[in-house]
Amino acid sequence: MKTVLMVAEKPSLAQSIARILSRGNMSSRKGLNGVCYVHEYTGSFVGQSAHFKMTSVCGHVMTLDFIGKYNSWDKVDPAELFSKAPTEKKEANPKLTMVKFLQVEGRGCDCIVLWLDCDKEGENICFEVLDAVLPVMNKPRGSERTIYRAKFSSITDTDICSAMNHLGEPSRNEALSVDARQELDLRIGCAFTRFQTKYFQGKYGNLDSSLISFGPCQTPTLGFCVERHDKIQSFKPETYWVLQAKVNPEKESSLTLDWDRVRVFDREIAQMFLNMIKVAKEAKVESVSKKEKVKQRPLALNTVEMLRVASAALGMGPQHAMQIAERLYTQGYISYPRTETTHYPENFDLKGCLRLQASNPYWAETVQTLLSDGINHPRKGHDAGDHPPITPMRSATEAELGGDGWRLYEYITRHFIATVSADCKYLQTTISFSIGPERFTCIGKVVTSPGFTEVMPWHSIPLEENLPHCEKGDLVPIGEIKLLEKQTSPPDYLTEAELITLMEKHGIGTDASIPVHINNICQRNYVIVESGRRLKPTNLGIVLVHGYYKIDAELVLPTIRSAVEKQLNLIALGKANYHQVLEHTLDIFKRKFHYFVDSIAGMDELMEVSFSPLAATGKPLSRCGKCHRFMKYIQAKPSRLHCSHCDDTYSLPQNGTIKLYKELRCPLDDFELVLWSSGSRGKSYPLCPYCYNHPPFRDMKKGMGCNECTHPTCQHSLSMLGIGQCVECENGVLVLDSTSGPKWKMACNKCNVVVHFFENAHKVRVSQETCDLCDAALVDVDFNKAKSPLPGDETQHSGCVFCDPVFQDLVELKHAAMRHPMHRGGQGKRQGRGRGKGRRPGGRLNPKKPKDKMAALAAYFV
Repeated sequence: MKTVLMVAEKPSLAQSIARILSRGNMSSRKGLNGVCYVHEYTGSFVGQSAHFKMTSVCGHVMTLDFIGKYNSWDKVDPAELFSKAPTEKKEANPKLTMVKFLQVEGRGCDCIVLWLDCDKEGENICFEVLDAVLPVMNKPRGSERTIYRAKFSSITDTDICSAMNHLGEPSRNEALSVDARQELDLRIGCAFTRFQTKYFQGKYGNLDSSLISFGPCQTPTLGFCVERHDKIQSFKPETYWVLQAKVNPEKESSLTLDWDRVRVFDREIAQMFLNMIKVAKEAKVESVSKKEKVKQRPLALNTVEMLRVASAALGMGPQHAMQIAERLYTQGYISYPRTETTHYPENFDLKGCLRLQASNPYWAETVQTLLSDGINHPRKGHDAGDHPPITPMRSATEAELGGDGWRLYEYITRHFIATVSADCKYLQTTISFSIGPERFTCIGKVVTSPGFTEVMPWHSIPLEENLPHCEKGDLVPIGEIKLLEKQTSPPDYLTEAELITLMEKHGIGTDASIPVHINNICQRNYVIVESGRRLKPTNLGIVLVHGYYKIDAELVLPTIRSAVEKQLNLIALGKANYHQVLEHTLDIFKRKFHYFVDSIAGMDELMEVSFSPLAATGKPLSRCGKCHRFMKYIQAKPSRLHCSHCDDTYSLPQNGTIKLYKELRCPLDDFELVLWSSGSRGKSYPLCPYCYNHPPFRDMKKGMGCNECTHPTCQHSLSMLGIGQCVECENGVLVLDSTSGPKWKMACNKCNVVVHFFENAHKVRVSQETCDLCDAALVDVDFNKAKSPLPGDETQHSGCVFCDPVFQDLVELKHAAMRHPMHRGGQGKRQGRGRGKGRRPGGRLNPKKPKDKMAALAAYFV
């Protein structure tokens, strides 16, 4: 019996596919990484009995990064990143140990079936999985095939079974095109970002952005927003005049006519036209025409159109909408949401999809009518050769999906029903009038067949006043003629929907990456999202784009990136060489980078106008250890200390508050210590600004505070305040927070574990002695006599926080309330006292898990 390993892209997807293929007759167990499940069943595979193991990854298994020193901003010239800096594939999420998990499950397997998402990224993940499992799988006999690729577009029984019966092979070329994009974006983005960030953050204090980033797609995306901003700023309103006439064809009714000349920009000429007709008492009907017109049903739905509608009509950001669509897909409600195609294949079961909606109360009547009268074949759209259009694959209710999930599903379903509905037909009546020598017109529309607008009412023909019955030559009394003075108005800021259209038109990003690029320019404080989901550039965004235009316009124009995307597509099609495209593109951007560095003064001149110099920013806080003058604390992101006398800047931990720490000084460099805190419910620790940026000991890394300092005698160091190994993470040490009294606590110097103990104690000190059981440092506690919890009115006790029965009820573990995820990662060596011997002092502390937070209707179409 063969053993077949099958791998999907997400755990929920793996479960759905396994349930369909096994017909529910499967056993499930949790994998060694604690996140992915393994579903096992027996069946038939390529004519032989087989044991199936269905599991998943969690997106990309590997990520591309520079090796060793090239990840340090301080040790490497950014120019080296274009060619000299070697790259390597690292685990995307080391905590998941995905490679080890795949190897454990793949060991001894004979075949592998890849159920990754059917796009270029999915093909790339296929080869990441293969790199992990092929070395441990059974070797094939002769030319026996062992690698299979499943192609599917929805999680339905029909589609999944069909995919299993028509297995293909993964595409190496498509995977290579993703590798090329990853390497280009890494090298180009990192080089420009590092140079810009270090240059400008070293000069200006109020940039309010922790990263001044550049991206080959992100920057042209920002460029579109700033281009619209510039048009608004340079707009000069013009005055124009319009003739307006009202006629009274019937008693107590009035009809407003539109001037055929529309408008004129010369006041005297407008007055001349008014003088020519104002004496007229009647308007003459010159012609009456009636014409049946058609408003076409929509094309089938692709990703870009879905994102446009989600932003413009449903009030959802593109990235949020994409996340919801992916969830609906993995749950089996819709087909694959990443597609450029707007044309259904000839063999697509349109009636079958429609029947699934026949009992849904929201549109059952429309669907049943279509099924009985016959559906209309969808309009012929664009076939990109990837996936069918986005289609509902099963019926759902608002109670089932709720919130944004229901709103997006409802739109997708209504859109699908509309594609197989009739066109909307209406009768348009146009009456042309003459008043003197001038012509005027009025138009009326009457719907004769609503067609698809029944299910998409926001597209219906607006109700207009009924036109009176007129014949050519009729004379109609004039009620009023007047000259209106108006002004041209500027364009508005780009909406997300308009930006998506521009990105698609110019080939910036893909249907999958467009939401990411828009989210990036919002997250990095280059644009802010205003009402109506309009994108208004910030000062920083405007200055960056203007600076690129000043130095090298091609850095911000969409032309180069569009050309690169075409080359990447040629790699995917096997028509271009991966290495040649990579080398050629990097050579172009390397030249541009050197020119950019040489010309940075041009952008700097623009920065000077909008931002304040570092020396003029911030408030005095702590003394410099070199000149003993006060350094200024700059709160704008990234927060930092600046000594204007020495012209030195010192980074600080982010996402918390900084204040002076008792005017105490570091024994190594004489800098005044500062205290970082994430709030009363979080953690806090002192740090020396100089040591934080220039680690004094070999076992310390940049970005470590006093709670990780291995100084043997400093009263603030880990060596003096460390108590024991963290109860949750592998490398952390619980360190006494000596500023926390009377609500004393110790906090892990790696993760967000906080242990509260000895409330209302007068004094808590870490002893030189250690516990015989767990090797943690003992603590000496002095309580106030009136509030002592110790037995027999005692006020002093020395013991182990973890093992001493007297202390047992006085200790409570919590998780720090952080404003953001941990401000810093990193692992240090576990040295110094009070670490334990690799043993966790457990059992007594009960972690309290933080509660999950949930979020959720904007108006529908206008």
